[in-house]
Formats: sequence, structure tokens, C-alpha cells
Amino acid sequence: MFVRQTNRSSKSNLYTLPSPILGLNQKDSLEQLQETEAVQMDNYYPSDNFVELRKGYVSYALLNEHIETLVQYKKSGNNRFLAFGGKEAFDITNPNEIHAFEKNYLNAQFQYAQFKDRLILVNGRDTPQSFYVNESAENVLEDAAFTGENLIPEKLINVSVSKKRLFFVEKGSLNAWYSQNVGEIQGNLIKMDLSTIFRKGGELMAVASWTQDGGAGIDDLTVFLSSEGEVLVYSGSNPSSADDWALKGSYLISPLLGYRSILEYQGDLVLLTQEGFLPLSKALPLNQANTSLVAFSDKIRKTILQRTRENANKKGWEALLYPRGGFALFNVPNALQYEQYVINTQSGAWCRFCDIYALSWSIFEGRLYFGSKSGVYLFDEGYTDNGQEIKGVIKQGASLFGTRQIKRVQLLNIKTKSFTTYSLNLTLETDFSEGKTYQFKEVGNKPRTKWNSPWNSPWSSLSQKVNSKWIPCSALGGRIGVCFETRTKGNSIKWLETSFRYEKGEGLLSC
Repeated sequence: MFVRQTNRSSKSNLYTLPSPILGLNQKDSLEQLQETEAVQMDNYYPSDNFVELRKGYVSYALLNEHIETLVQYKKSGNNRFLAFGGKEAFDITNPNEIHAFEKNYLNAQFQYAQFKDRLILVNGRDTPQSFYVNESAENVLEDAAFTGENLIPEKLINVSVSKKRLFFVEKGSLNAWYSQNVGEIQGNLIKMDLSTIFRKGGELMAVASWTQDGGAGIDDLTVFLSSEGEVLVYSGSNPSSADDWALKGSYLISPLLGYRSILEYQGDLVLLTQEGFLPLSKALPLNQANTSLVAFSDKIRKTILQRTRENANKKGWEALLYPRGGFALFNVPNALQYEQYVINTQSGAWCRFCDIYALSWSIFEGRLYFGSKSGVYLFDEGYTDNGQEIKGVIKQGASLFGTRQIKRVQLLNIKTKSFTTYSLNLTLETDFSEGKTYQFKEVGNKPRTKWNSPWNSPWSSLSQKVNSKWIPCSALGGRIGVCFETRTKGNSIKWLETSFRYEKGEGLLSC
């Protein structure tokens, strides 16, 4: 009979494991995961040198309506911030002086585009709306003056700008409508019947301008996307002229996830589809398609496929770029909740934000906002979720510590930075099996008031210090993984690295 026995040397070894700055990887097997990747990363954001607990949100405008559309109107010196919920529209530019427009909408989910000084909004049920600020700095929200042969304006459900013209989508059809003349913000629309071009039927979902060179120019293409995943790409600038409008190609991709499924980024179009978040330049075999600078959803494809199977027809699919935070955010319905998949646009690292019930998102003057059940909230502000604690979970990829030998971990030192103390649950996993959980109620240094600052000053504790302390533990295995779980309110936490003291097994003995 042979018994395996590990002969451990008495020599202590040190291994320092960086925090999982490469973010989520739900594509590869557990054995293939890099040690700086994560199986789970909830409410932590992967920066370049550490992972950081996301900031919270605060109430901005209490409106007592489900806010399904947020939109920024831009005009020098007269920017406006509009919210649509229930049957109402609101100017929430100044949250202390909210103005409600006298409207009676049938649908609060608008698609919109700003062209020149007009914001055009459509929803497929109400008369298209036009918003602008007049010369007296007064808000004007009125019915848009569009006409056209056999046009039913209430059926227009999507809008975009391409080649200095407004393009509209007619709900439940394969018809697009475009401005008769360049630069018009109202007037006659001309119908473009695409039913003979699209081969798989369905309905038109969106029209977009595809800017190949990163700016607006003569090489821009106009793209039409259907509910069946067909894509028509046109060159030229005048759909009414056979000499200045030509079909470059017809392609098939995965279907879009609703009318808000396009994110414009650095000359490319990122599409929210049933198979993931896809850059058009990688989907279509055009010679001039550039290599997109965005890292896309390949590493989280498994989760996105599951969400689309269950929630493809639900409202809430939306994406936007948040330059101030350095990330792009994808809003994803999940059962009766919402979650946000977030990508660091420089590193391509993914994470997930949870516990944010967001029906819509928008940028206003550089800040990020979301519409929820009862109003609008300012995100990336403060260190609580409107007064509630923020819960974060990271399950890091297992590490071999540079050797496949058996290790016995005896001490660990998890290095973090924080404003004040926080609660931490730390679980060591060995060979992908969950091990012992260590609970710590007060990790970090207690805040101290700075000299000559008031005792109740909000700045008295906002000095982050490195928390470093060796903790006795016990784990035996070939691969060691860390699960990092925090609960905190009014605190910022950065996870820098984890150091381990361990002994190596020297081999197998028989007896």
C-alpha cells in the first residue's frame, strides 16, 4: 500500500500576487485564467495598478416617475438636461428649480438626436418632439414640423444624423425617412423603402453614420440595421440621387437589442447584439474598416449570452461612454433588476456594477446620471449608494506561485488603501475548492482629524493610507485563489496586492 505524503521544507517563501487588474474573464476555464484576472468582480473597477471600489450615487432630482429617458441638450451657454417619465417631461438642469412641461405622452422611452440647435425626439407613439432654447434663453418643447407623402409622424421610433441629414426609422416596417434637403431641422421627409433590399424581412431598427476615419468626412458611410441582423451599408450623401448614393454591401450579424443599441466610439460603431457587444469594423469585411480601439465583450460573452436569452426583449439595453471615468458602460436588464457591465477603455478590462436600478443613462456637462423608479441620480459621486452601504466581491484567478509544487500557506498580507476601516471577508481557495473564510470587522486605520481642521470636517478622514498586516492562515494546495468581499459606507477601498508566506512540498514519499 502506498500513501502520498508531502515532505515540506522548513524554508519560508514569499510570493506577491498583484490584484486582478485585468478584470473579468468568464471565457476561459479556471485552469487557463491568469492570476491577475477574476472570475467575479462586482462593484470593483480594474484600474491600471489596482482595483478600486466603485463610487456611489446621490439623489439629484426627485420626480416621482419612472425616468426612462435622460438627454443632454447642448448650446453654448444654454445647456439643458431633460428627463422623461410617465406622461411628463422635465427640465432638470437645476435640480432646485425643476420645470415640468405640460405634456401627456403615451410613451416615455424616446430615441433622440441633436442636429444643429434642435434636439429631435421620437418614441413610435407620440408626435415627434423638437426642443431648443430660443434667443431669450427660454425652453421650447413642441411638436416637430415634419411632413411627407403617406407619413404618419407618430410611427417614427428612431432618429439619427448622417450626411448632414436627419434619418428616421418607421416603427414596424422596413421604411426609413430622410430630410429632403441638407441641413433641415423640419420640413418634408422622403421615404426610403428598404423591403426589397433586406432579404430576411423583419423591421428596421436603426440608422447610423459610420465614420471610418474618426471624424466627419466624405468617406462616412450610412448604415441601416434590421431586427433580423441584416446590415446595409451605403456610400454617398444624397439618397435621392443614383449618382450620389450606392449600396456598398449587405451583411448579416447578430440582431440588435432594441433601439438604443449603438455606441459611437472613435469612428467605430459598437453594437449591442444578442451575441455580445460587437464593433462593426470587426463584423463587416470592408477593406477600409479600421481596427477598433475598444476591447469588446469576448471575455464576458458567456454572461451576455445568458442575459440576452432571458431578457432580449426587455427595456433598458443601452450603452454610453464616460470619459471622466475612463470607461464605457453597458446597461443590461437582469430579471427584475439591472446590472452594468463596464470596460476600462484603455486596458480593455471588464467588471460588473450591481445594486443600481437604472432605467436610462446620460452624460450632462461631463457627469454621469441615471434615471430610476422615482427620479434621477448622480453617479460616481460620494462613497455610499444614496446613504446605503456598497457591497463588493472579487473572486481572483488562482495562482501557482510560479511552481506546480504543493504549497502550504501560513501567512498572508493583503495590502489595501482606504479612508477608514471597513469589514472584510477573505476566503482562500485551494485547487478551485472553497476553503476557510476569515472575517475582519475593522481593516485599515481609523481616521484621524488633521491638525487645525474642525472635528466634523468632511476632509478630516480623506487621507488614504496603505493597510498592511500579516494574518495567520492555513491553506494547502497547488493553486491558491483569493475571494475578497467588502461591505462599507462612506469609504474608498483600493486593493493593491496580496503577499503570501508559504512552504513548498518537496515531493511524494511511499511507505
